[in-house]
Amino acid sequence: MAGGVGSRFWPVSTTDFPKQFHDMLGSGETLIQKTFSRLSKLIPTENILILTNEKYNDLVLKQLPMVKQEQVLLEPAMRNTAPCILYASLKIQKMNPDAVMVVAPSDHWIEDETAFISNLQQCFDYCQNENALLTLGIQPTFPNTGFGYIEFDKTDVNPIKKVNQFREKPDYELAKSFLESGNFLWNGGIFIWSVKSITEAFSAFQPQMNQLFLDGFQKYNTAAEKDFIAQNYGEAENISIDYAILEKAKNVYVLPATFDWNDLGTWGSLHEKLDKDEQNNAVINATVVLENSSNNIIRTEGKKLVVIDGLNDYIVVEQGSILLVYPKSKEQDIKKIVSTLKYN
Repeated sequence: MAGGVGSRFWPVSTTDFPKQFHDMLGSGETLIQKTFSRLSKLIPTENILILTNEKYNDLVLKQLPMVKQEQVLLEPAMRNTAPCILYASLKIQKMNPDAVMVVAPSDHWIEDETAFISNLQQCFDYCQNENALLTLGIQPTFPNTGFGYIEFDKTDVNPIKKVNQFREKPDYELAKSFLESGNFLWNGGIFIWSVKSITEAFSAFQPQMNQLFLDGFQKYNTAAEKDFIAQNYGEAENISIDYAILEKAKNVYVLPATFDWNDLGTWGSLHEKLDKDEQNNAVINATVVLENSSNNIIRTEGKKLVVIDGLNDYIVVEQGSILLVYPKSKEQDIKKIVSTLKYN
């Protein structure tokens, strides 16, 4: 899934050039390139589909030259995760009704890719034999209030555990209690299931949306698909897969992941994953002189020289004609500010 805007990473991430197409980590690869490379260690390149907004088609093909146009599923309207997942599931089902699939965001950070592939293979094996909607849950390392949580059955001794319920983003005290109870995981938004299981779930819990996309089933993977999607996709409800399916279904399971993960949703979350100096400052593409400054993230274009004195816990980002200097403690407000500006 590569259709998001990532507005909390403004001014680097914009509606014309969102974060998944940027080298946010300064690693030499964009986030979508790293995700594609990671998945291709287990999944044949030709079996990977990229779901994205139609305005990003050229960016996808430029950054992933090994991908053919028919592997890029273009969304004519932004409708959250449920419609795009149903669309992809039906396309895959028409290719292979016995297929098992993984749904993965294009903009996440995963360090131990060997562990990720091992976990993914374990999930594939499970879903080939079970009617299960499976997710990879992330072991929480601190009481994060910015993530949703997955509560699993404490009494389940199996490696893959029955999900009791999904929990919304908690306040700090509730997040602390989640960690103390020991049976809560972060919801990482990575899902594995057979196309049979997920299409049955859409039929049961989202019959209207299911019928909307099912009406074009014979057109999928043909020349008529593009026109059908252009005419009908915008009619789908704007709803996440969590609300549409996972919070309603009874056959939801979770595998506690063995890899480190970060959703890279904000400048602060990016700061956590970058190398830092003795004062906990993280620097990307900049040359810096720092005095009496700590816990900052600094990113510029073209190795620009940045001199800072007396600044703590700030985001300092230069992109084109824009300079952002903003407290990390208010980073969630960047999204609100962007909505009021013409630079979006």
